[in-house]
Amino acid sequence: MVSTTSFPLLPRIPVVETFPVIENATLSAKATAGEAFPIRATVFREGHDFFGAEAVLITPEGAEYSRTTMYEVGIGLDRLEAWVMPDRPGDWTFRIESWSDPWTTWKHNAGVKIAAGEDEELVCLEGAQLLKRAAAGKALTASNPPSHPRAPKKRPSRAASARLLEVAGILQDPQFDPEHRVGAAMMPDIEAIMQLTPLRDLVEATPSYPLAVDRAAALYGSWYEMFPRSAGAYQDKDGKWISGTLRTAANELERIASLGFTVVYLTPVHPIGTTGRKGPNNALEAGEADPGSPYGIGSKEGGHDAIHPDLGTFADFDHFVSAAEAHGLEVALDLALQCSPDHPWVKDHPEWFSKRADGSIAYAENPPKKYQDIYPLSFDTDPEGLYEEIYRIVELWIDHGVKIFRVDNPHTKPVAFWQRFLLQMRHEHPDVLFLAEAFTRPAMMRTLGMIGFQQSYTYFAWRTSKTEIEEYLREVSSQTAHMMRPTFWPTTHDILTEQMTTGGEAIFAIRAVLAATASPSWGIYSGYELLENTQRPGAEEQIDNEKYQYRPRNWDDAKDFVIERLLKALNSIRAKHPALQQLHQLSIHPTTSEHLLCFSKHVPAKFSSTGKDDTVLVVINLHPHDCIEGTVYLDYEQLWPKQSSTNPALPPMPIKVVDELTEQTFTWQQGDNFVRLCPNEQVAHVFSVVL
Repeated sequence: MVSTTSFPLLPRIPVVETFPVIENATLSAKATAGEAFPIRATVFREGHDFFGAEAVLITPEGAEYSRTTMYEVGIGLDRLEAWVMPDRPGDWTFRIESWSDPWTTWKHNAGVKIAAGEDEELVCLEGAQLLKRAAAGKALTASNPPSHPRAPKKRPSRAASARLLEVAGILQDPQFDPEHRVGAAMMPDIEAIMQLTPLRDLVEATPSYPLAVDRAAALYGSWYEMFPRSAGAYQDKDGKWISGTLRTAANELERIASLGFTVVYLTPVHPIGTTGRKGPNNALEAGEADPGSPYGIGSKEGGHDAIHPDLGTFADFDHFVSAAEAHGLEVALDLALQCSPDHPWVKDHPEWFSKRADGSIAYAENPPKKYQDIYPLSFDTDPEGLYEEIYRIVELWIDHGVKIFRVDNPHTKPVAFWQRFLLQMRHEHPDVLFLAEAFTRPAMMRTLGMIGFQQSYTYFAWRTSKTEIEEYLREVSSQTAHMMRPTFWPTTHDILTEQMTTGGEAIFAIRAVLAATASPSWGIYSGYELLENTQRPGAEEQIDNEKYQYRPRNWDDAKDFVIERLLKALNSIRAKHPALQQLHQLSIHPTTSEHLLCFSKHVPAKFSSTGKDDTVLVVINLHPHDCIEGTVYLDYEQLWPKQSSTNPALPPMPIKVVDELTEQTFTWQQGDNFVRLCPNEQVAHVFSVVL
């Protein structure tokens, strides 16, 4: 005989193909405080009796937080869904309970048999027994052995019990015809009582599945990247560059905050080595005054636990953090786990680096690219010592007010290292967030998200055609949302795609609208306001790259462009609309032009921070040079996606929409709606739906 003790049996009403579950529940699915997300499963049973299921959300303390009826979303496929929303960060769980539904089964059978004149007395007797059971408060029967059976609700009120017994008596009274008796049991007040005290047989539950629920900033934020040394940098009378400092960088915080950004992200602030230092535009040799790449970390002045003397001291860093907080900004810091040849670790811990055949330390390579100014770390020789040191330096920066880290190239370090590191961080510093800068293969990107990175860079910059964008929006909003949270960046200090070099101000506007409305987390690299769009020959990055030289900017020049005002408007719209602050509810609407993209985002009132339904409809002209005319086919049901079995009726058509960018009001209908968007006038509509 096969033993059943080594593996769990399925519930009596089977629940399979549960979502979101990652790696057989050995890893936690992602969720965010204040954001609704779907729980799905395939639920079925033998025979023809009716059944039901509920998604049960459990708090970190182990208490039942919510219980949500699951409804069918795959007609004929037994695919059920429920939307739930945790209210705070922590390690939550969920389970799915299933049961046989004797009351619904009886109603169905009674309707069929009474109409056919079959088993009439037996039908009435069965119905009477069920009503008596409900009146007695005997709502549940669990299977053997039960697993998490639902606790019975209160008994029906005395009046409700009396009413149930009254109808039970009618069902058993032969002076009434069977149709009349069954009709009495179908009255609305009886149905309401049975809804309050539902009858459930064979109650069972799935195992509990883990959910890592993060604070809202893990999902929603507007990032602004800057190199602090460029802010306030200048040339003296002899042409020598004088570095900006953390104090001069703090002077830009008011402007950044005024544009509506919520996170200011600093590239590395540590001492920079001189050995192998790169010159302007990645030149192999640097001049005496060239500052070098801040990613070549470490010199005689210190390593990852030090601040470049040109930038100031820890007191200056603390001032920057305090000033940022005063402007409503969180500070994100680059965590680049690599070293220059001059880093103190090279001398003190040579075992932390890989050796070449000739005994020299190997510098970083991605043939044919070579990075002579950077030594990558080896996690194989002394993994414990290296782990403890990295954890120490991150805690040092946390102590100085950093709550977000943008991790440079995490895909070049062992996944197991990050899994352990992020689990410990989550336990000891649950408010600290980590963004994975991993432009690499999809499997690695997804896995980094699965093992704990709260946010992830994406392929957004390279998704340019309508088809590519639509497919990618579906992917990040539904297919991978439980394992990685996307951030959309039109450009970074490492990325300037070909599209951005040829479209002028229009393409900067198009990509900003798309990034800011399609993803709850987005960011720009300093200089976006000035349309910096010239590539270094042979590279997909800017010429005169700020990684290798100072690049002070005159922000008064930004007033010559529309883009700065657009950035402010977009961040204001995002802050106003809960629909744009969530990831899961995004729907694509068909258009007649390959250059016209339309999507909507929706949050129902029960999940909205405003307590009201919120729907935003975005239409974008993807062509930076031509006016595009076309028709948007408004998919009415997708505009307000169903999130429960009791959704109210859809609002009547036509609907009124207000363009948040221009304050113009339009009337839209289900079906065809004409749109004309011109690059030199307006590249997009961002409509709020007025109900």
